[in-house]
Amino acid sequence: MSVSGTFLRRHFEPIVLSVQVLVDLGVLLLSCWLGYLLGSQLGHIPVPPGATVQPEQIYWDLALMIAAVCLVTFHSFGMYSPTKSLLNMDEFKAITKSTVVAFLVLLTLLLYLRASPQSESHGWLFQLLLPLHSWIRPKNFDVDSLSRVTILYTFALILVLMTTSRFASFKVIQNLHLRGIGNRNVLILGAGPIGKKLLRKFELVPTLGLNLVGFIDDDPRRTGERIERCSVLGTSAELERLIGRHKVDEVFVAQPELEEERLLELLARLEALGVQARVVPRFHHLLSFKVRIENLDSIPLITRAVSRPGFFASLAKRTLDLCVALVVLVLTLPLWVLAAILIKRASPGPVFFTQTRIGRDGRPFKMYKFRTMHQHLSGNEPTPRSHDDPRITNIGRWLRRFSMDELPQFLNVLAGDMSVVGPRPEMQFIVDRYNTLERERLRVKPGITGLWQISYARQLAIHENLDYDLYYIEHQSLLLDLVIISLTSFAVVKGTGAY
Repeated sequence: MSVSGTFLRRHFEPIVLSVQVLVDLGVLLLSCWLGYLLGSQLGHIPVPPGATVQPEQIYWDLALMIAAVCLVTFHSFGMYSPTKSLLNMDEFKAITKSTVVAFLVLLTLLLYLRASPQSESHGWLFQLLLPLHSWIRPKNFDVDSLSRVTILYTFALILVLMTTSRFASFKVIQNLHLRGIGNRNVLILGAGPIGKKLLRKFELVPTLGLNLVGFIDDDPRRTGERIERCSVLGTSAELERLIGRHKVDEVFVAQPELEEERLLELLARLEALGVQARVVPRFHHLLSFKVRIENLDSIPLITRAVSRPGFFASLAKRTLDLCVALVVLVLTLPLWVLAAILIKRASPGPVFFTQTRIGRDGRPFKMYKFRTMHQHLSGNEPTPRSHDDPRITNIGRWLRRFSMDELPQFLNVLAGDMSVVGPRPEMQFIVDRYNTLERERLRVKPGITGLWQISYARQLAIHENLDYDLYYIEHQSLLLDLVIISLTSFAVVKGTGAY
């Protein structure tokens, strides 16, 4: 690897974060400029006769103030952290939260700047902050001349453009990682089931920026063994040599059964080598849930924070479900008629396909879909995994590609059996085989769409990708639902639906 390539690999994240700050600054200033133009066109920014300062200068000063406040709140909400959440869901939520907080901070700041420093009616706190008032207030900055409606336009544009910009940034970074640019070399210590699961995750999500060079296993007989595309390179006794030879940046310790003393020894060796260690803990399934770390004197305790959504959260979710379902049903009514005609012409049988699925708390319900398979070939069988599945009709392939076969499930949403967002409902024979962890999916209403549907793992079986459902169940909120619905809409338009 060249010197420039090694430098880029080691410093990729700081470089990307620095560029991201500059891009965000550009987006903020663009939003302020567009907000000013929109306010001017709609007559919200009049030019008073005899004004000594032009509105352009006042709003340029305001734009710099907005940019500074937003960048601080972005940082406070973790938008410049190199650690990413599942499908960047936390980042999209952070954009909304930080924009709202920045708006409130700006209003507070404008109220502070509006006060006259010559007034003697202010209390001691204002007098104490008087030097700050004079320092941050731009010259000839007239707060009373600002259009509050224009400020609202500006922050609405910040929310939309920043979300769009971050989505584009994520795609650019993903493409760089897919080309191998900035990828970090990693080893997996442990070629057992957990190590293989990590390998599958690396293969499934290449945009993590991790280049797996191989495995290390303490069984010398496994050295040279092929595990899919990788090999077991040696034992932990050769750790130093292998890290130096393959220029390894991180080591994933995938041996949850490892004794504590042995684990601490490994971590000390990796720290001495300057290599980042990431450990899959013994209770890694438990840590998929929200937990609290408490202390009983010097003994750490893990407590699972199990809670159901409160009344207002449940009411907000149900309201969103009803609104989305009604809007979709009204807008797609002509498609229902067209789909019914084409389904009838494609093969004999009913227009709708009904099947018993298992919902919240294990309750069965009838789920509706447009029939996409020949009637005599459909039934309680696993979902088709290929476009060439002989059970699917020609019109069925088109309906599945654009997820149009799911439209009748909005009737299930109106009936309260399903939600717009949630884990997909499974058939009874699959639920009967659920283990304790998999039954966590039944804690919430099943949904039409969810994290799994917009993930890289969507071509695999639902119950094989529990991570996405657990993340949603533990972090469900109205904002997360809105993000998933938006990303699902993009996927439907692109035609990346199910088989």
